[in-house]
Amino acid sequence: MEIKRHIPNAITCANLLCGCLAIVKAFEGDLVWAAYLVGIAAVLDFLDGFVARLLHVHSPIGKDLDSLADVVTFGVVPGVIIYQLFQLVLNNAQVSASDPAVVHENLLNRYLPYLGFIVPVFSGIRLAKFNNDPRQSDSFRGLPVPANAIMICSVPLLLQYSGNSIVWLMNSWGLSIGAIVLSFLLVSDIPLFSLKFKSFGWQDNKLRFWFLSLSAGILVAFQLLAIPLIIILYILLSIVNNIFSKKEV
Repeated sequence: MEIKRHIPNAITCANLLCGCLAIVKAFEGDLVWAAYLVGIAAVLDFLDGFVARLLHVHSPIGKDLDSLADVVTFGVVPGVIIYQLFQLVLNNAQVSASDPAVVHENLLNRYLPYLGFIVPVFSGIRLAKFNNDPRQSDSFRGLPVPANAIMICSVPLLLQYSGNSIVWLMNSWGLSIGAIVLSFLLVSDIPLFSLKFKSFGWQDNKLRFWFLSLSAGILVAFQLLAIPLIIILYILLSIVNNIFSKKEV
């Protein structure tokens, strides 16, 4: 019985370990493996809650540990990845240092990569709000940090395996806007539906079934490009659902 209580926390610790290894890989320049590790951590993040419900071993320590692990894996790691993507863009830029305008631009670019670290800051705020907001027991307010992390971590994978698909994003403006918009979504008050199934009936879960069905179709059609598209679909479906729910009321 005592061992059973620690199984979900052990899974959460494995999530945290993946996050630590992903940070190492990201700073080594291996952003693809950093993304893979975040993907593994996302599966573990789902499993710890699932196992806790299955074994009926919820605890305040488990909830706090889950948030602390998520700050590292789904907050710090995406921030480091954005930082490294900025460095990749700037290192690939061919500019002349003799032009005064270019010198000013280089000075700006020297500090621009640090913009990526607003993602860990807003991820921490998002998790703190989640832990203290009773409205988020059955749904979310703002983009969940795992979804945000998966969105960001899809960029290195797309660059590795289908670079032409997102070549428009690989510049300082694209990365800056992306970091700012995603940070805003993390702490926004937009209601987003949860993927947790309390039952498997159609009436209570039709939105979830629609989302999973459409996601499967997008995944087959677009493969790796489907990852950010599925996150966008999740946000759009939530907004449409909010509109129709208000009309029904």
